[in-house]
Amino acid sequence: MEYEREDVQKKTFTKWINAQFSKFGKQHIENLFSDLQDGRHLLDLLEGLTGQKLPKEKGSTRVHALNNVNKALRFLQKNNVDLVNIGSTDIVDGNHKLTLGLIWNIILHWQVKNVMKNIMAGLQQTNSEKILLSWVRQSTRNYPQVNVINFTTSWSDGLALNALIHSHRPDLFDWNSVVCQQSATQRLEHAFNIAKYQLGIEKLLDPEDVATTYPDKKSILMYITSLFQVLPQQVSIEAIQEVEMLPRPSSVTREEHFQLHHQMHYSQQITVSLAQGYERTPSSPKPRFKSYAYTQAAYVTTSDPTRSPFPSQHLEAPEDKPFGSSFMGTEINLDSYQTALEEVLSWLLSAEDTLQAQGEISNNVEEVKEQFHTHEGYMMDLTSNQGRVGNVLQLGSQLIGSGKLSEDEETEVQEQMNLLNSRWECLRVASMEKQSNLHKVLMDLQNQQLKELNEWLTRTEERTRKMEKEPLGPDLEDLKHQVQQHKVLQEDLEQEQVKVNSLTHMVVVVDESSGDHATAALEEQLKVLGDRWANICRWTEDRWVLLQDILLKWQRFTEEQCLFSTWLSEKEDAVSKIHTSGFKDQSEMLTSLQKLAALKTDLEKKKQTMDKLCSLNQDLLSTLKNTIVTKKMETWLDNFAQRWDNLVQKLEKSSAQISQAVTTTQPSLTQTTVMETVTMVTTREQILVKHGQEEFPPPPPQKKRQIIVDSEIRKRLDVDITELHSWITRSEALLQSPEFAIYRKEGNFSDLKEKVNVGYTLIFLYFLKFHCL
Repeated sequence: MEYEREDVQKKTFTKWINAQFSKFGKQHIENLFSDLQDGRHLLDLLEGLTGQKLPKEKGSTRVHALNNVNKALRFLQKNNVDLVNIGSTDIVDGNHKLTLGLIWNIILHWQVKNVMKNIMAGLQQTNSEKILLSWVRQSTRNYPQVNVINFTTSWSDGLALNALIHSHRPDLFDWNSVVCQQSATQRLEHAFNIAKYQLGIEKLLDPEDVATTYPDKKSILMYITSLFQVLPQQVSIEAIQEVEMLPRPSSVTREEHFQLHHQMHYSQQITVSLAQGYERTPSSPKPRFKSYAYTQAAYVTTSDPTRSPFPSQHLEAPEDKPFGSSFMGTEINLDSYQTALEEVLSWLLSAEDTLQAQGEISNNVEEVKEQFHTHEGYMMDLTSNQGRVGNVLQLGSQLIGSGKLSEDEETEVQEQMNLLNSRWECLRVASMEKQSNLHKVLMDLQNQQLKELNEWLTRTEERTRKMEKEPLGPDLEDLKHQVQQHKVLQEDLEQEQVKVNSLTHMVVVVDESSGDHATAALEEQLKVLGDRWANICRWTEDRWVLLQDILLKWQRFTEEQCLFSTWLSEKEDAVSKIHTSGFKDQSEMLTSLQKLAALKTDLEKKKQTMDKLCSLNQDLLSTLKNTIVTKKMETWLDNFAQRWDNLVQKLEKSSAQISQAVTTTQPSLTQTTVMETVTMVTTREQILVKHGQEEFPPPPPQKKRQIIVDSEIRKRLDVDITELHSWITRSEALLQSPEFAIYRKEGNFSDLKEKVNVGYTLIFLYFLKFHCL
């Protein structure tokens, strides 16, 4: 019996993956089972081995992990990698045995077979293990201490590994020094170090893992293949023939038992790929909900009770007899028969207890699947041990036929044989009945799952139709409520995803006579369900993207709307507070003029915000497509436009009123002069704002004056300067007149101050106009 050591494989396979990642520049893994669960490292490994880009899911939920692993498994299937009974849930759930099996299949395909494919083709051989063993034996034939007949026990002492390296590279070390080393661990450590530092082979194995009674075959195969890759690869036909002539092992390996059982109990492997319902379109976006692939292992039951995995009557021993063959070449006697009988009865008692311990069949589909697979293992054990029962029955028959027994002894042996055969028959019938019951219960539960999935899909399809008919909005709060409803739908899909995932491995029981028809019908049923599921998931994903887009645009519009409304209210209030008549003095009038100029500047700057609001509104309405919302927003914008026009009119009216007040006080200060002054102040502020927003410095002052000043403005400026000069001349004459002397004598300057203040106002207005120009 060949033993597989999970702990050694885990360590060895982890080192092999990390050795590949070192070549690709990827981050190493620490725990083989947990680090592969999300599928990302698995895709990284396949990318490095093949050079093909395999995109990964961006999320980190179980759904994303399942999709990553599904993608990896589909890629492996495309590359003809054997994946019997390995599904995405097995890897995501961290199933140790199946995870190791998956990595071994990858190693077998890309390292063992790829490395050896050329020499296998040249020798017209298909068994890579045979070729590798032939190469090893041919390389070590001159070393009398070494006789390699397998990839397990032949390597335990460390001599074979050193001899293999030394045969091709004798310059690396002295053979006698290795032979003289006392322990196998030392010899193995020596070989591993030579391979690493002289041949560039990573230290995938530890000496203590090989220096055991039963080293792990797969780990040693993987390491020897690495040596085969870097050493000369000559293999002769004679070496292959020599391997073929080696004596076969006296026991059936676990792998051979599995293959035998697989051939007897599996009729076919059905794979229905329904990923997203449109997985064949590379450009399709990745949906949020995934794992729409169903893989069914079809088990065969037959109506013919005589066709069972093991015969029901006196069993004839197979050609390879795991137990009884040891008696065929020796003399048959009662003692040897009794010894064999006791061993078989002990195993039979243990098998009966194991069957009893399996307990009642559960009503949970996942638990029944586990019970089903457990019982399959039990059936394999029965298959592998049926030869032992047959050997004992054959031994007893030969003993009776030899005539060496007394009558009582013959009677006792015959009764023992009848008892053994009866107990075996009872165990056989009970195990077959248990298998049949498990099939029935499992199929009933899985059919119930399919029925429930169909009902859920029908309800959800109706639910999505109602949601699609309902218009979005008409208010922001209504939209937020619709977003929450959609989140509830997404949560329901997440919960249903778990149930869909349970159908990833569906055990199907069919009759041999109608197997193709039954599997085809099931395949069609699953395809229809998969397409419906994919449509719901795609619709949910698309609608979520749409809702998020509309919500974002609506929130931006609402924020801009509130800010603009607040600004309008502030400016409306500011205009209403500006004094336009009844000024106490000139400074109060100047203050009002300055406020009006500032407000006009603010209006010009804010005009861009009004344009932005219109643009946001158009963008939102084109996405939303709701007539009610369109009318409501048009009303809002009309209201803003009306308030804007009213504010502009109030500013113009206030300017006119201040102009009237100034001309009343000083007739020479015309209304046109005041209006132009306010306009000039406003224009200058706009220019400063505009240049402040530009990336480059403003042009020189001369160019700015050239832009604003034209011939008409210059004429008006000349007139104003002449008027100002006339006023200054009159004021100078006044100061020298006898009238001013009277003012000085009497000390009464109130009338004079009033006239001077009017002059100051006129000078200030002229100065503003000149400065703006």
